[in-house]
Amino acid sequence: MPVLMKSHTDFSAKLDSLGVETRGIERIQPWERSNNKVNQFISVIGFWFSAAGGLSSMSTFILGSNVFMLTFEQALTSGLISMTIGCAIAGYCATMGPRSGCRQMVTARYLFGWWFVKFVALIGCLGVVGWSIVNCVVGGQILASVSNGKIPLYIGIVIVCILSFVVSIFGIKQLLRVEKIISIPVFIAFMLLYIASSNKFELLNTFDNSQVGEKTLLGHYLSFFSLCYSVTGTWGTITSDYYILFPESTPSYQVFFLTFFGILIPTTFVGVLGSILSVLSVVDSGYEEAYAINGMGGLLHQGFSRWNGFGKFCAVVLLLSLIANNIINTYSAAFSLQLTAVWFAKIPRWLWAIIVTAVYLVCALVGRDHFSTILGNFLPMIGYWISMYFIMLLEENVVFRKFFLHLYTKEFPSKDEKVASTSSQVPVGLRGKKQNYNWDAWNNYQVLTHGYAAIFAFLCGVVGAVIGMAQVYYIGVVAKNFGSAGGDIAMWLTMGISGIVYPPLRYLELKKFGR
Repeated sequence: MPVLMKSHTDFSAKLDSLGVETRGIERIQPWERSNNKVNQFISVIGFWFSAAGGLSSMSTFILGSNVFMLTFEQALTSGLISMTIGCAIAGYCATMGPRSGCRQMVTARYLFGWWFVKFVALIGCLGVVGWSIVNCVVGGQILASVSNGKIPLYIGIVIVCILSFVVSIFGIKQLLRVEKIISIPVFIAFMLLYIASSNKFELLNTFDNSQVGEKTLLGHYLSFFSLCYSVTGTWGTITSDYYILFPESTPSYQVFFLTFFGILIPTTFVGVLGSILSVLSVVDSGYEEAYAINGMGGLLHQGFSRWNGFGKFCAVVLLLSLIANNIINTYSAAFSLQLTAVWFAKIPRWLWAIIVTAVYLVCALVGRDHFSTILGNFLPMIGYWISMYFIMLLEENVVFRKFFLHLYTKEFPSKDEKVASTSSQVPVGLRGKKQNYNWDAWNNYQVLTHGYAAIFAFLCGVVGAVIGMAQVYYIGVVAKNFGSAGGDIAMWLTMGISGIVYPPLRYLELKKFGR
């Protein structure tokens, strides 16, 4: 056994020398981080343009007219407003990165505790794996379409998986560098797609959904609203992962706005284009046929079709955005898995990257003919979770960590127990906006909260999800009030219920256990 451990250590050291990040969920200490904020900001801007301004974000907007029967104006109104709300949630979650030096799900230990966080980390992992499945299917559709079927869908899926994996095993510095480079050709290709498809823009106002009942249309509007919110909101499960190298003194407002606009601008850019293609897939015979045969990949190819060979080249360039998104998903999923069990943390991140890639490859191959169903069903489910996580994190930060810090007696121990009961005696070095967490305790089971309040609030939020969800397989009792297909309002119910339940329970938890 010792020989095997030594062999494993030597192999990891060799990979580390090649640039493969072997570090796991451990906290990045303040002195280990870079102070070159200009380069960091530029890298993260490029990162978000690559990550959020790709086909992954566009794929949801493609469903606006051909699935939810919304006009161009209705889809834009519903989609852009909701995804802006999601950007704000992702931006807020990102502020935990520089402050903690920890991955997003590691900071969730301060809410859910050592044991319960394993469950929510697994949910977050399922979310990013789900996105990877969508990305692989879209990539396969593109290659199948531009090759006129000569490259089968399953071959395209394998190609996207392999290219994504190659970069994902490397560290965050290399990841940010690659994402920044990819963002340039992808942005140009999307701009060219706007131009190439502009000859059909006069058809955008010809889509008529008057045959759809008023209540049913309202339900579609609400469901699309929730779906587009999930596109950007679900970034909140991993955003802080990409700020852990920022100095601890980085102002939270800078991280928030960098993330907010970093996601908002590129998502809007591709979201509008997705809504355009969605309408064309209903009102134009060429686009309709392309979508029926090769799904989203067919739409992209059709949009470039009047440019012949160059158009095919541009469509293939857009594959880079899928690969960029998969790199991020694989990178962060590995850390989430390391949290789910003690011995999982001992498995190197690069090995988890291999396992995650294998899982979403198999799932993509199995579900390749059900793209819209996969996208429409799994994404809102992750939106339910991020809504509950966000509201509890917000309450923890602005209420308990601000006004009740004296109750965290395990996290901030005092020699004089009587003195520790007053907030004025909390150690000055740990008090204040950025020091209201003891980040050195990130891996200390004896100090971290039990998580009773958070997990109970989470379970209550699940009730909101059950009664408010509108999916193919189930429509909740509240969602049924919005037409024949229902209207998905589950994420708002989950947020509201969890937000109401968490504060009193958290106060009781702190009073009884001091953590």
